[in-house]
Amino acid sequence: MDTPKISRLQRGMQKIASSKPGAWFLARFQHHLDRLVFKWSGGRTTMAGVLTGLPVVVLTTKGAKTGLPRTIPLLCIFDQQQPGTLALIASNFGQAHNPAWYHNLKANPEASCTLDGATRTYRAREIEGEEYERIWRYALATYLGFPHYKIRAGERHIPIMLMEPQEG
Repeated sequence: MDTPKISRLQRGMQKIASSKPGAWFLARFQHHLDRLVFKWSGGRTTMAGVLTGLPVVVLTTKGAKTGLPRTIPLLCIFDQQQPGTLALIASNFGQAHNPAWYHNLKANPEASCTLDGATRTYRAREIEGEEYERIWRYALATYLGFPHYKIRAGERHIPIMLMEPQEG
């Protein structure tokens, strides 16, 4: 399993992001800052991607209640056994509840993801069992914050949504 190469600064930013105060701040403000950088870069990068060295995808879902488009930048995990397939970890920075995007994907599994300036259509499905454990290992190798988030989430199971690319 390949671990992403990151600088000392990026590792430091990951440590800040995974801390309780850092996660609190980012849960409330990161998506706003990421949207600005994403727009300014022409869809090629986000603030989180630059500062942490992590792969960030911009997910657009249909709102579970409103049916309106909802867009949010998220850390993505690459499925090394299925090239082109992405995984999204619904850690919600270790909060006690699942993120809104998770509920949106459960209600409307077709979504688009923009990664490195390219947008594709995906179909989401929640994974469990061995597949969950395999992707969770990839997640742990990608971002040092996930163990902290799991502890802070307490009894809440952290869902993983697998994003499978669709033709067309």
